[in-house]
Amino acid sequence: MDARSLKAADKKPAKANDAGEARRPFALTIEDAPPPALPRAWRGAAQAATIGIFIIVFVAALSLAKAIVLPVAAAFVVTMMLSPVSERADRYRVPAWLTAATLWLAAVAAAFGVIDLVSAPVIDWVHKAPDIGRSIQDKLQVLAQPLSGLRGIRDALLPAQADKGVNVDVVAIVQQTLSFASPALGQTLIFFVTLFFMLLGRRRLRHVAVRFFSHHEARLASLRILSDVERNLTGYLSVMAVINAGVGLGAGIIAALVGLPSPAAWGVLGFVLNFIPYIGAGVMELGMFLVGIVTFPSLTHALVAPLLYVAMGLVEGQFLTPGILGRHFTLSPLTVFLSLVFWAWLWGPAGAFLAVPLLIIGTVAVAHLFPKDAPELPD
Repeated sequence: MDARSLKAADKKPAKANDAGEARRPFALTIEDAPPPALPRAWRGAAQAATIGIFIIVFVAALSLAKAIVLPVAAAFVVTMMLSPVSERADRYRVPAWLTAATLWLAAVAAAFGVIDLVSAPVIDWVHKAPDIGRSIQDKLQVLAQPLSGLRGIRDALLPAQADKGVNVDVVAIVQQTLSFASPALGQTLIFFVTLFFMLLGRRRLRHVAVRFFSHHEARLASLRILSDVERNLTGYLSVMAVINAGVGLGAGIIAALVGLPSPAAWGVLGFVLNFIPYIGAGVMELGMFLVGIVTFPSLTHALVAPLLYVAMGLVEGQFLTPGILGRHFTLSPLTVFLSLVFWAWLWGPAGAFLAVPLLIIGTVAVAHLFPKDAPELPD
């Protein structure tokens, strides 16, 4: 067999194999195939689901860790408020431990001073609780007819509860009070200890927050965020403290002029509760009304103090606060209300106090992380 015959013999099997592969219908050869392109709607839905799951888990974690996160967040807010004082003390070369101890003692003294002024009237009213209940019932006889109509509707809808009286379980009330007071004492201790260490290591915490990022741009952004948070938070709360001091002074004057007991306690309550938008004023008006019912002989006299406080609140909320704060610190009323509802639902009364400061911190952070594009000017 010559060379040509050998070459022909070698080529024949190859052609046969090619023909056999061509006859097989499922012989697929895919090499480096690109992944299938998903529609934009599906990708957007996946991203939205991921973000939604993260938000739900984050809110659940905040609720479960309330006993620790709440006092730490409050200590962080107070530390940010006191940062300008610490910086000024650093300029005068005051030791950091002395500045931290002084500010911490001032915060403790202010907290216990408020508690001391408010607790004495509260304890007195608790001792008079039975007499107060009877007095309120006598003064509200004008509402007996509407209440009896509502009671008749209730008896018609829920006949099983018609014969049930009002039972007061003293043991249950004491247990609920202790269950509320015990965590509150622990959270107060965590707050003051955390506040002291944050005041002591404020500069160190700032350096750690900056060094957490590796890129230079990220470090500068974190430094700007911290500086802006300190400036906006301190400016807003300082101005609000001055305004609320005026509101507290007005509440004390109203209580003294009308004849409510303990005008100084009403002034302190007006100052403290006015830090809670909407809810604080409502609590003050309701408290003045209830105490007025017990103190004064007529329902009309009991309405004088709440109405005067409402008038003062309208002047403060519509003219005084917007005029002093100006546009720089103006927050959307809807945003403030939603923040108040969310944090009060999540953390209770303490969350209501922290609603506006946390809103300011979040607004500053979002403004730095997601800056608005500058509008293009027309040619």
